Amino acid sequence: MKAAVYYETGLPSVFKYEDVPDPQCAATAVLIDVKAISIEGGDVLNRAGGDMPSKPHVVGYQCAGVIKEVGASVTDREVGQAVVAAMPFGSHAELVAVASMQTWPVPKGMDLAQAACIPIAFGTADDCLFEFGRLQAGESVLIQAGAGGVGLAAIQLAKRAGASVLATASNDEKLERLKEFGLDHGINYKSGDFVPEAKKHTGGKGVDLVVDSVGTTLAGSIASLAYHGRVISVGNAGRAEERSLDITTLSERNLSFTSVFFGGSMLMEPARARAMVQRHIEDVNDGKLKVVIDKTFPLSEAAAAHEHIESRKVFGRVVLVP
Repeated sequence: MKAAVYYETGLPSVFKYEDVPDPQCAATAVLIDVKAISIEGGDVLNRAGGDMPSKPHVVGYQCAGVIKEVGASVTDREVGQAVVAAMPFGSHAELVAVASMQTWPVPKGMDLAQAACIPIAFGTADDCLFEFGRLQAGESVLIQAGAGGVGLAAIQLAKRAGASVLATASNDEKLERLKEFGLDHGINYKSGDFVPEAKKHTGGKGVDLVVDSVGTTLAGSIASLAYHGRVISVGNAGRAEERSLDITTLSERNLSFTSVFFGGSMLMEPARARAMVQRHIEDVNDGKLKVVIDKTFPLSEAAAAHEHIESRKVFGRVVLVP
């Protein structure tokens, strides 16, 4: 099969488009003919400097396609079935082999590029807002990097839950577009400090919850909170080399800090996490939630796709097609 591989981490130019051995389908796995690959934020970070379990390495957390082979022990999937899958790595390829329990059925007729973008982004957003963020109707939430995949999912889910939704983005055009997804108050972080803006839009009180996927903004996220507020740290898109937290800034106002990784939910609470993701897939298929695809690239142009993401001009997800 063909795959986008690299032999060392670094800039997007490390990618090579090569023939690699087809993955083997274990007894508990399915082999998927990949039709669409959603490039996740973690994919970009891993390519830039993450672990490499093998050389050449195939990066990638998530893809959608059609099952080509079913393992001997698998009873709930079948050849020809459309699924979306999440995995530790390996999605940037024409074929992937993944445990059947790491796949979700895709409704008949659903666009596979849309399906490919759902599990991690919407699962992460849901966990941040509700499972760990405990967001309630009538509360306010600030979502850092609102135009990213997790940000767009979080805006929609928070608005649907009855919250007042604030979000940051790098320009006014992105903020204007976010209004159609439920944004109440947009903050252009390049034109000023987002902390006083968050306070202004909450009558000086501060927000009840912050979802921070940037990392370099954590101190400001904490400063944006109301008394008894909660901040959820999820990822490090800002690529902070060191992140430190003075816990006295939390105790002074009885604030809470939680670090979230959706992969942990998938591992430790698979029944809850899988059912939640399946609901989001159905909601996207029914038009109740939206997936935004900024641009699609051929798999052979993985380097260009990663470069596009790092340009910070993206609104939504970037997809690769084998």
